[in-house]
Amino acid sequence: MAERARLAITLGDPRGIGPEVIRQALADARVRDAVEATIVGPAGAETKVDLSVGTWARGGPSAEAGRLSGLAIERAVRLARSGAVSGVVTGPIDKQALHAGGYDYPGHTEMLAALSGSRTAMMLTSEKLRVVLATTHIALRDVPAAVTTESIAAVAATTIQGLRDWFGIGAPRVALCGLNPHLGDGGRFGDEDTQVLGPAARAAGIAGPFSADTVFVRAMRGEFDAVIAPYHDVGMTAIKVASFGNAVNVTLGLPFPRTSPDHGTAIDIAGKGIARADSMIEAILLCARISKTTAGSRLTVDGNR
Repeated sequence: MAERARLAITLGDPRGIGPEVIRQALADARVRDAVEATIVGPAGAETKVDLSVGTWARGGPSAEAGRLSGLAIERAVRLARSGAVSGVVTGPIDKQALHAGGYDYPGHTEMLAALSGSRTAMMLTSEKLRVVLATTHIALRDVPAAVTTESIAAVAATTIQGLRDWFGIGAPRVALCGLNPHLGDGGRFGDEDTQVLGPAARAAGIAGPFSADTVFVRAMRGEFDAVIAPYHDVGMTAIKVASFGNAVNVTLGLPFPRTSPDHGTAIDIAGKGIARADSMIEAILLCARISKTTAGSRLTVDGNR
């Protein structure tokens, strides 16, 4: 049997379905064959954590749940940076609880970037489609100011190197999704696509921008390896319509692979025995594959390690 990948797996918000989908995933034969797991959760790191923790904690205070979620993420990052594990898989967190627990981050992606000192990009990937977000957890009204030539070029560079180093794509074909309907329709609905996104795509050496109502279909038909979306919901809607339950969140640009399932905490169904582990299984298996691909080396993006 091939050597198993050593991964840290955080339970996420202990009130949610993270513990139960992780328990299901670890019972899967494919996961058992591929992974040696260190579970990081409320009972402490590197222990045999009770994976039914979601049942007793479901009615617990959100601030405490957020604090525990944040501590687990910090511990998992330390394990990865020390070399004790080769990758991190994170269970879903409640962002409001995380903030109430003392962590001023919009989500996992931003927290991981800060903890590792890396320039990161959020990718959702499946067999059908890969989507990378140029902006993540910000208000829609703030998106036009955040989408700049420089920010698009940085995300494109991170995406291209991630596809090369983590996914084995030698010459990645990356497309940029437009911001406005029909790319602004000659300026009637905004000029960001011609004045900002167009120059950004050319500078980054990627295709586009293309209208949002066609670019994801083109990617699913094999024309592009990934699509960079200018804002959260246009990208997340595309990938979740295409592959909900089987997609995986990947943080590109980190010095270690990090993945997570494509769903949230689902606190309303925690402990009912109906949560599906499909996406968690895919997240663990993908993290294991990437960690083996990058064994002995670390992904470098613009000088970050």
